Amino acid sequence: MYVCFLLYFCIGKVNEESYILDHIDEEDKLLAELYRKAHIRLLRPRMLAGHWQGRVLKMLVRLHRPKRILEIGTYTGYATLCLAEGLPEDGVIHTVEIDDEMEDFIREQFEQSPLKDKIRLHIGDIRNVIDDMEGGFDMVYIDGNKRDYCEYYDCVFERVRPGGVILADNTLWNKKVEETPPSNDQQTIGIIRFNEKIKQDKRIEKIILPLRDGLTVIYKL
Repeated sequence: MYVCFLLYFCIGKVNEESYILDHIDEEDKLLAELYRKAHIRLLRPRMLAGHWQGRVLKMLVRLHRPKRILEIGTYTGYATLCLAEGLPEDGVIHTVEIDDEMEDFIREQFEQSPLKDKIRLHIGDIRNVIDDMEGGFDMVYIDGNKRDYCEYYDCVFERVRPGGVILADNTLWNKKVEETPPSNDQQTIGIIRFNEKIKQDKRIEKIILPLRDGLTVIYKL
């Protein structure tokens, strides 16, 4: 009976997501091809944002209307392109990827995009390269190493203008944050630490959206 319930729940979630994908804007051909190449050429393609989350990211940019975005964790560049889609004509996104072995793949995707002039790619650790970027940011998207989320947040907070938004991905972490006793792997511990840190921070307003693996939206007061 328990197995039947799990199957019913999983099928229900699949059907729900299928319905959503069938009734939102389509991803363009470049994004669809990027998604395909990631599944052929990369070991962890599940890490990229994908169609549903990509459309949400673009919509959040449309609604907030930032001119300067900082992304921590480029990976394939899929989310970068979605964020860039929503930018105004004079907008720019700085994206930082710590894995230098991803650079060729990323640049290949960006070079094919009509949005490439809005994108600035930095290879390295955000804590080392942020000083190379002038000015503040209207939006930050955090999707890097989960164990370092607290450090990323502290690193960028003062560079986010009042009224700016910080988005943090994977904050439900495949429901591992709910486990009792809690998991002792460093990625899960990092997300739990981050969620508790955000909960206590009086300088912000925040909400967790149950989108895929959890997306926290943070408004800086």
